[in-house]
Amino acid sequence: MSILVNRDTRVLVQGITGRDGGFHTKQMLDYGTAVVAGVTPGKGGTTAHGVPVFHDVESAVRATGANASIVYVPPLGAADAVCEAADAGIRLIVCITEGVPVQDMVRTLPYVHARGARLLGPNCPGLLAPGVCKIGILPGSICTPGPIGVVSRSGTLTYEVVYQLTVAGIGQTTCVGIGGDPLIGTRFLDVLKLFEADAATEAVVLIGEIGGSDEEEAALFVRSSMEKPVVGFIAGRTAPPGRRMGHAGAIVSGCSGTASDKVAALERSGVPVAPTPSAVVECLRSVWQSNGRSTR
Repeated sequence: MSILVNRDTRVLVQGITGRDGGFHTKQMLDYGTAVVAGVTPGKGGTTAHGVPVFHDVESAVRATGANASIVYVPPLGAADAVCEAADAGIRLIVCITEGVPVQDMVRTLPYVHARGARLLGPNCPGLLAPGVCKIGILPGSICTPGPIGVVSRSGTLTYEVVYQLTVAGIGQTTCVGIGGDPLIGTRFLDVLKLFEADAATEAVVLIGEIGGSDEEEAALFVRSSMEKPVVGFIAGRTAPPGRRMGHAGAIVSGCSGTASDKVAALERSGVPVAPTPSAVVECLRSVWQSNGRSTR
């Protein structure tokens, strides 16, 4: 079992004829994802990697029954692409695009929510349910099925931690990259709720970073509402205040959003925080043993 996607997920690629959209479409197809349609205005009636291309999302949904979309549209058009998908009835929209203007997201997030859709991203690597479905750019070769949920603000750190888990023989239910921008459609809190409700997920790895307050809010939810064990890692412990480190949302302003604050909030909620990505496995094993389970 997984969260957000399953074997009935039918994916539409917005921007399928572009360089990145085309490359990752093939990767998703090779993984076994049901990519059923692509959209590029002006190129309807063609195909890309054997996938039919349509002029617009509404036509693609009507013809193929697509129920999820992934956006590989350049930054200035990405928010409009997300809104188009929501208007067409798509319920899961994954926006990979980096550099989407914050002002665009101010109007887009409530628009998408009002139409009953879930947005993952922007500026995220997507999600992957091992052996089931891959939507985005997470490398399928490092994932393996198992009982651990992974949620992260960082794509690269997701890959590193998932690889460490897989090498240690610890599989994953779903790996979710929520994105590192200041305004995103799905936050730690949202994903933790889904993992807590998922019968197949037995523990969760949360990978955070400096900036914002999502990790602190997640810590409060873990303390008040989660029975499943959670372990964490926070990137950016040596980041200088006032300087962005990699992500648009990864900036410490004054005394808010520091790594030490996030680590302290998680630890107060009973979440052990690994000092390095490679130490996540041992932290996970420790909480597993205390819950009477084994990760092997």
